[in-house]
Amino acid sequence: MSVSEFAFELELCAALEARSDRLYARQLGAGVADPGGRVLDVVGVEPGPAFADRAAITAESIPAAAIDSRVGPGRARYWKDAFDCHPKRARRATERALEVGFFERERRNGRDYVRQVARYPDWYGRLLGIENKPDLGRPGDLESQLRTDVSLGVVDGVVLATESYVTGAHRNRIPEEVGIWRVHREDGAVREIDVLREPTPLAVADPGVEPLESHPGRTDVAIASPGAKARTRRRIAERAYGKGWRTYGLPDCARCRADDSSGATLPYCEWADRVVDAESDCGAGCPGYDPAPAPDVDLEAERDRRTDWIADPDGKRRAQSGLERFS
Repeated sequence: MSVSEFAFELELCAALEARSDRLYARQLGAGVADPGGRVLDVVGVEPGPAFADRAAITAESIPAAAIDSRVGPGRARYWKDAFDCHPKRARRATERALEVGFFERERRNGRDYVRQVARYPDWYGRLLGIENKPDLGRPGDLESQLRTDVSLGVVDGVVLATESYVTGAHRNRIPEEVGIWRVHREDGAVREIDVLREPTPLAVADPGVEPLESHPGRTDVAIASPGAKARTRRRIAERAYGKGWRTYGLPDCARCRADDSSGATLPYCEWADRVVDAESDCGAGCPGYDPAPAPDVDLEAERDRRTDWIADPDGKRRAQSGLERFS
């Protein structure tokens, strides 16, 4: 991702978060047959009817294998009997579900028995995919990426977000189902978003076509069943809930400050006069680098304050009295 795209993405997420009750996350795999084959720049997840129940369980993503397992909230089951996947994957999912508070454990004769702390809720609604391309003069694989999103239909709608003036030629290269936003930025923040075209709802309940590999004269594809798409949608929503969009650090440089003028804290470099990516832009290789402790900012607390995501939920574990007899 170029520097301008990184700044654009963070500033857009900050603005969108302030303008709606969706939860936003960055850089999520959205393929079905090949989960990492298509990465969405930003995903917006609408809260569903049981959002509060999901938020009360854990702040982290819940493993898909744990949700798909036959572990329920009633009688505890021996963990190996509750999964249809490889034992190593089942063990990893079990341990992670225990770690994040979705499973609780009992020990019986040296064996682990697990149950869900609560039934997995129907917590999310529509998913919005946003492809960021601030400069349409450098489109890259934009057209093929958007056509993949439309033909696969995993998210409910897709939007192209750009700073460029959108011409008729641009519109002709963008699938008609894709919405278009013209984003106006100034002084490190998004000031206005013009909706040039609303996205067309995609057929998420129907089979989808996923391009996999291109060869001269042909493209290999996979047909994604409605059930597989539904599981992918849940995986995207879960990952978005646990990850969010604040997946960046602040540089350990005296010339970087924590800029909250947009309403969210972004890493702003005074020397470069822009938002920077600490991992790729900063360090001893930068001519303006001046070593200093990174600004002390609690991005999780900020997310907790600005959204309905809960950083430290009470959880739903049962009282553990009496369980130790199984140890």
